[in-house]
Order: sequence, then C-alpha cells, then structure tokens
Amino acid sequence: MRFLSGALAVRVFLCFASAYFLSYAFRSINAVIAPALMDDVGLSAADLGLLSSAYFLTFAALQLPLGIWLDKYGPRRTETALLIFAAAGAALFAASDSLSGLWLGRALIGIGVSACLMAPYKAYRLWFAPERQAQLASWMLVAGTSGALASTVPVNAALPSIGWRGVFWIMSGMILLCATAIFFLLRKVEITHPAPQAPANTGAKVEAPGYRQVFRHPYFRRVAVLGVINHGSFIALQTLWAGPWMNTVLGMDKNQTAQILFIFNLCLMLTYLCLAWWAPRKVSQDGSRGWPVIRAIIVGLIGTVLTQVAIVFVTAPWAWMLWLPFAFFVTVTTLVQTSVSLSFPSALAGRANSAFNFLLFVGAFIMQWGIGLLIDLLQAMGASPPDAMRGAFGICLLCQVATLAGFIANRAQPQQA
Repeated sequence: MRFLSGALAVRVFLCFASAYFLSYAFRSINAVIAPALMDDVGLSAADLGLLSSAYFLTFAALQLPLGIWLDKYGPRRTETALLIFAAAGAALFAASDSLSGLWLGRALIGIGVSACLMAPYKAYRLWFAPERQAQLASWMLVAGTSGALASTVPVNAALPSIGWRGVFWIMSGMILLCATAIFFLLRKVEITHPAPQAPANTGAKVEAPGYRQVFRHPYFRRVAVLGVINHGSFIALQTLWAGPWMNTVLGMDKNQTAQILFIFNLCLMLTYLCLAWWAPRKVSQDGSRGWPVIRAIIVGLIGTVLTQVAIVFVTAPWAWMLWLPFAFFVTVTTLVQTSVSLSFPSALAGRANSAFNFLLFVGAFIMQWGIGLLIDLLQAMGASPPDAMRGAFGICLLCQVATLAGFIANRAQPQQA
C-alpha cells in the first residue's frame, strides 16, 4: 500500500491538528474562566465540576457510535458533521445565563469535538505507515496541548476586554472554519487512499468486526481500567482542577494561576515533542526496538503517582513546580493509546480507538465531577477549603495507585496487527 508523504501528508496533519487544537482549548478553558463563571452564574464547586464534566459525558457517549461511523463513513465526513454541533454549542454557551443553558452548550461542544482525535487516528492508521503512528499521535497531542496553552494566559488577557462570552463566540467561528477545511481539503486524499474493503464473499460467512471483538481482547481489558482511572484523573486535573488547586491550596491569584497553567501546558507540549522523537526509535510493541511499550508505560505511570504524592503533601508557595515533573511523566499515556490501536487490524481501528477513548472520558467525567462532590462533602464535614481539596485529590490518587498495581499484575501483552 502507498502511504502519504510530502505536502499532502502535511495538509492532512494540519487540518486535523487545527480542529484538535480548538477541541483541547474547549476542554481546558474552564480552568481559567472558572472564577468568572462562578461569580457570574453563582456556581458551587459541585456545580462547576458538573458543568465542566458535561463535555466529558457527551464526549464519552459518542465514542462507541463514533467508532462505527469512522469505520463506515471515514474520518473526513464524520468529523465535519460533528464539528457543526461544536460550533452551535459554543454559541449557546456564550449566550446562556443559567446553569442549564451552560450545561447544554458544554454538552453540545462535547458531542461536536468527540471525533477530533479519533478521526485523525483512524486517518493515520489508513494513510500512514505503522512505524509513524506513535510519532503522529505525539504530534497531535502537541497540537492539543497548544490549544491548552492558548486557553491560559491569552484567554486570561482577553477576558477584561471581551469576557468569557466573547471568547466562546470567536471559538464558535473558528471551529466552523476547521470543519470547512477538513471537508474540502481532504476530499482528494480520501478518494485516492480508500479504506480497506471487506473480503469478497466466497460463500463462507464473514463476521463483521465489532465492539465485542475489541472488548474481549485481553490487552484491551488490561489497559481499560487504567484508562478510566489514571488517564481520566489526569484529564480532570489538567482541564479543570489544576486551576482551583493553585487558587485554593497554594494561594495564587488568577493572573499567577494563568501563568502557572501556561508553564504546565508548555512543559507538557515540549515533552510530547520529545516523545514524538523518542518513541519511534526507542519503543516498540514487543521490545524488538528498544523498550517494550509495557515497560515504558509502567515507568511513566509510577512517575505520575510519585509526583502527585508530593503535590498533595507539599503546600509551600514553590510547590506549583511539582506539576512540571507530573507533566513530564504523564505523557506516557500516549503510548497506551497507540499500543491499543496497533493491536487491532486497520479495519477495526476506528472501533478500537473509540472504545478506549470512551473509557478515558467516562473516567474524566467521573473524576472531574467526583472531585467537586468530594470537596463540597469534606467542607460540609468541617474541613477548610484547602484541606477539602487536598483530601479529594488524595482519594483520587489512591484510586490511581490501586489500578496501576492491577495493571502491573496483569500479563496480557500488546500485539502487532
């Protein structure tokens, strides 16, 4: 099969990366605008967690049908159609004055951007060589983290002049531009590089690949709970609770918090860049080229757990710097996603990626809302706001330790389909 290269490959990447940039900005922006939202609409910590997690709830709900759509209709048409919902959701969010209106707008955004990583993963699996998959996945996360960067200091600087509503109106227009680019600029690529067809009917019954095959896979089962708890916790922290942690536990003002979140996401982006160089050279499914992927995942996740222990227990003003090694280690979660994708044939890649992504965002919804509920519960029991937040984070961390131990004990291995 002839794989993409040169200017055409760059065009494919930039179209998908632009949409993922905006989807990650949508995902992360509440960490910066949280104080304004709480003041304008009168939200509690639990309300804020529920509002932010609406994105993850609908995002997760779309993942299983999304896998079928990607395998049936292809990444170009599927992502274009869904991005229209994101633009409508951003407009509704900008126009709403109530928690219910904001929640619905946020939920529509989650629906609309649900394909922004899975669609390119499907396209890359079809149109790029297998050895480029980890590198492309890392580059996509660089693009996404750039969106998280744009949602920190730049958004904070724009708030006094246009407010959070103006930010969302602008983002609504930008997501429509991305949908237009994907639909028209990638049409030729889709025609010249069609998806693999099912085998011709020879009289024998051919079983269509489906989610049963994915969920029964031993390696998928091994990483499933890890995705829900460990990766879900990271998404919840990065996209919402890192900001309130800086405010409540470390006593930072909103400008300092925006600057710290910018540095945190910059560190994350630079680490993804390093991973894009290192993984294709030093990590492989079976260890035939450098590290086995399982070893790399375990080392990285142990690092994330240890740095979070320090984050929970150290509350000195300089403790914000502990989030930087956390950003370094947590990028290993990229390898989990690509190892799952490569363990299935390309005809099943859409379902495999979407099934795993479904679990990630179910976890993000549970963790993001759950942390808010725990904070309110601990405060109702008499804990101070900083201690309530530390307690909620500590419970989240204990869950991560338990699932990491289960992952290490399991012996199912990734495959090269």
